[in-house]
Amino acid sequence: MNTSTLQMTLLTLAEPNRFNIVELLKKGPRSVSEIVEALKIGQPQVSRHLRILSEAGLVRSRNKAQQRIYSLEAAPFQDLDEWFDSFSILWEERLDKFEEYMLDYQKKEDL
Repeated sequence: MNTSTLQMTLLTLAEPNRFNIVELLKKGPRSVSEIVEALKIGQPQVSRHLRILSEAGLVRSRNKAQQRIYSLEAAPFQDLDEWFDSFSILWEERLDKFEEYMLDYQKKEDL
């Protein structure tokens, strides 16, 4: 994932209603009316947020009779997961160094 795509994803998810829509879609595909009912916000707002999420590549839709059904796109979230994992590696290295420091310090204190 390139930096601008990552930034767009994070900015898109920073809006609370869009974040809540993504949280709801984690449980499975939903129609616009189901999202409206679950989140207690108006249909025009939900549709606008879904359009933004779709333009950012975070959700996709399909038609089912007279409804649009929305679901999450996996790839952007896998990219976010990889990006967050890069921080865990950094922290593991720092904690390992801190542990070494504390062991050395303890040895000096024991002398």
